[in-house]
Amino acid sequence: MKIYKFKLKPEEIKDLIPPMGYCLVSDKITVDGLKVGFMYREKPEDDNDSGWRFLSGTESEEYMGNENNTMIFDVNVVVNYDPAIVPYLKFRVGIDLERIEGTDEFSAID
Repeated sequence: MKIYKFKLKPEEIKDLIPPMGYCLVSDKITVDGLKVGFMYREKPEDDNDSGWRFLSGTESEEYMGNENNTMIFDVNVVVNYDPAIVPYLKFRVGIDLERIEGTDEFSAID
């Protein structure tokens, strides 16, 4: 069983956004502390799923193929790691966004 050492302690997580459900997030963000580099929104799997998926952009195909390298969190947890994602959270299902290097802005990918 994998032991997780998250960058943020539970007491450091603040309520920054209203509840919007859970998301899938790479350990590169929550464990390694990298910023969100790529985010996309899929059709939610259930009523509690926001549809959001967050990656650092440094994950290899092999890394993503290991289900132990991602976890399910409330979207608010990811906002605590990278508040730059907040303006994009209401975007539609089907959107793919990539961080503009060196900024806190994201642009849509075709």
